[in-house]
Amino acid sequence: MADIYVRGGWIITMDSRRRVIRDGAVAVEDGVIRAVGKREELDPQYKNYSDILIDARKSVVIPGLVNTHVHLAQGLLRACADYKRLIPWLKDRVWPLQGNYKPEEALVSAKLVVAEMLKSGVTTFLETGLVGRYGVDNIIEFLHESGIRAAVARHVMDLKGYALEENILHEGLVEPGDTSFNDTLRLYQKYHGWDSRIWIWFGPRTPGAVSLELYKKISEKARELKTGITMHLAEVREDVEYTTKLFGKKPVEFAHWVGLTGPNVVLVHVVWATSEEIDLLAKTKTSVSHNPSSNMKLASGGAKVAEMLRKGVNVTLGTDGGPSNNDYDLLREMKIAALLQPLITGDPEAVRAEQVLEMATINGARALMVDNMVGSIEVGKKADIVVVDFNQPHLKPTNNPVSHLVYSAMGSDVRHVIIDGKLVVYDRRILTFDEEEVLSKADEAAHNLYQRAGICLEPDLKWPVF
Repeated sequence: MADIYVRGGWIITMDSRRRVIRDGAVAVEDGVIRAVGKREELDPQYKNYSDILIDARKSVVIPGLVNTHVHLAQGLLRACADYKRLIPWLKDRVWPLQGNYKPEEALVSAKLVVAEMLKSGVTTFLETGLVGRYGVDNIIEFLHESGIRAAVARHVMDLKGYALEENILHEGLVEPGDTSFNDTLRLYQKYHGWDSRIWIWFGPRTPGAVSLELYKKISEKARELKTGITMHLAEVREDVEYTTKLFGKKPVEFAHWVGLTGPNVVLVHVVWATSEEIDLLAKTKTSVSHNPSSNMKLASGGAKVAEMLRKGVNVTLGTDGGPSNNDYDLLREMKIAALLQPLITGDPEAVRAEQVLEMATINGARALMVDNMVGSIEVGKKADIVVVDFNQPHLKPTNNPVSHLVYSAMGSDVRHVIIDGKLVVYDRRILTFDEEEVLSKADEAAHNLYQRAGICLEPDLKWPVF
């Protein structure tokens, strides 16, 4: 394995002291960070003795970003479900499309999403829930080949509803409880811990699609296996109506009741949580994945992130999927997250740029239970490092690199990406798989899927297309 020396620029470490080093450098040996400090101090030992020298003097160097809510199977669905609220969005557009996937199309979708994430600085992500028809094994094996780190949740379900609406899940996505649960165990045995880059999680569907018995079974098994659970919760008002009407509990109370809270749980969205529920999240050390673009586009509402952070909840950041964002650019998502809280609270200091960067790095690593390994640039940690080119008009003058990262940077500013001490993206070119081949296959795969589903055949435009 080649030794790498990243030389120059600002180093935003995200270590326990949150050091920001001007004119810094990072030395990587055998996939591990060996030294972090001032360039003038590290140059004599590393500048002329490393296999790969990366000049970052006009750049900002950050830990790899962690995206805690991703739908790999939605990469081909961009612009196929605009202008709808969540339940009709799912029922009429997204589920019928996903329920018509063939494995080869799902794999193209996954490759497209991973290409976008790698080129925008994501080195670790949490997939929210794959199903059998996607060809899960092929997708996981590609993820390993790509070099990225991934916690892959496998969907588990035994009902067909969403909230109070029964039997609305598309037939192509329906799986028996035993089938989905046992396949998660199979995947766990086969892939969990693979090269410290692939982990298998449980991904129970949203309340309305899973029985109480199965939720409790998932909770018990995940704790036995010491693995994670992720689930959408309290995304829309209908989620609150369902748990209160049927069980007399608010959504977070319901999740806690069936065992779906704790340090190994990432609850997604959590828009409609009360202050009491936020207290429960903090008490149980349950992580939250905040997905502001998706919440805004679907008119779901704005999560009380400022209050969550103030009370000690581990809030992380996710992009969600192709039809609800419509991109997987976590750098761009940071700006949305930073701007939404002042709008909701009326307080321009509701969240600071530093807190948003924490959400996208060390908080995400903590949620995935790998913060001892990644999430910051520290000696002894795995070398997951991103170099962001700041020699750009929109990033000058470089007087506050953290502010610029959150409010001004975008995925296309990422120049190099290192994962596990290996160059995965160099000079914006992916080194681990053929991006051009993926792009060439994406339109054909999407066209075939749309024809089969009878959806997204023409652009949803108010204007005439000639």
